[in-house]
Amino acid sequence: PSFGFLFDIDGVLVRGKTPIPAARTAFQKLVNSQGQFLVPVVFVTNAGNCLRQKKADQLSHLLGVPISQDQVMMSHSPLRMFKRYHEKCVLVSGQGPLLDIAQDLGFCQPITIETLREKHPLLDAVDHDRRPNVLHFQEQLHRLFSLSAVVLFGEPVRWETSLQLIIDVLLTSGYPGNPYHHENYPHIPVLACNMDLMWVAEAQSPRFGHGTFMVCLENIYKKITGKELKYEALMGKPSRLTYLYAEQLLRAQALPRPWHRPIHTLYAVGGSAALSQDDDVDHGWENQLAPAAAAHCRSVLVCTGVYNPHAEVPVETRDSVTEAVFHGHRDFRFDPGLVEPDHIVPDVDAAVDLVFQLESFAP
Repeated sequence: PSFGFLFDIDGVLVRGKTPIPAARTAFQKLVNSQGQFLVPVVFVTNAGNCLRQKKADQLSHLLGVPISQDQVMMSHSPLRMFKRYHEKCVLVSGQGPLLDIAQDLGFCQPITIETLREKHPLLDAVDHDRRPNVLHFQEQLHRLFSLSAVVLFGEPVRWETSLQLIIDVLLTSGYPGNPYHHENYPHIPVLACNMDLMWVAEAQSPRFGHGTFMVCLENIYKKITGKELKYEALMGKPSRLTYLYAEQLLRAQALPRPWHRPIHTLYAVGGSAALSQDDDVDHGWENQLAPAAAAHCRSVLVCTGVYNPHAEVPVETRDSVTEAVFHGHRDFRFDPGLVEPDHIVPDVDAAVDLVFQLESFAP
């Protein structure tokens, strides 16, 4: 094969925890009788609340074919490249086994929001029932550790606590408990995974995603300081960083197999093409990735997720900015040509059939 698949998961293979029927049928076409994949496949998910191995086990059970963790790319997977933060004390926000995830990625000193809250109990004051009954002396507490960066893995559970404490960290240059210093700008680095405003589960309408939490954080920061919250890096679909990293995983998969043709085309099933961040964002990660080798990345949109084939589409592409709402992150340029898919199919099974037909590939 001279092509590879990048499969989205939510809305493509599952809705919440419910498998989409076409998924098993599709993957029987992608493996041989020994369960080996006939083409390179990577699962690219914006989920960030578990380790790769757990997601691989879930997919193996769901699809009825063996999936290895090397075929799974979580939204946080590219954080392995940000080695300059791995030795530093960083605040991590999200759900799931956060410390395990952070340490698996290489972080040696991760601190969770809950740990920070325990160290500084006076900071979490929105919920009256969680306020401490006895005043604590914090003069010594804030000297226990300083935070060098904030890593946002995914949406947290108690938004008011996370929003408050992250703002505290940013406005004190990593010393929460200290008075705010608005002149400390730019703030300490923020790395964010998964910018999805919404995602599809079993409910009839899409649900809030981590992108919604980020919108809240960005607007609170700007309301308080008058300045824009800046990100050291944004990862997860549709960032260019994520697609370049996924391509590396595809190439690594092809190395031990007798596949001698270079991967020419990537098919992103369920996702759009990669979007670029605004030019003023530093891309310090780029020299850690091999240059993109594939000539094309084609998007194949399925109708089992957020996309509604019956929604109104602007007649003129140039009117998209005003007539269609862009749900992507504020730091990504809205390019209607990139958001528009190359192909639209009913489900993932039809997507596999289409790609095999386009590539004249007969397993």
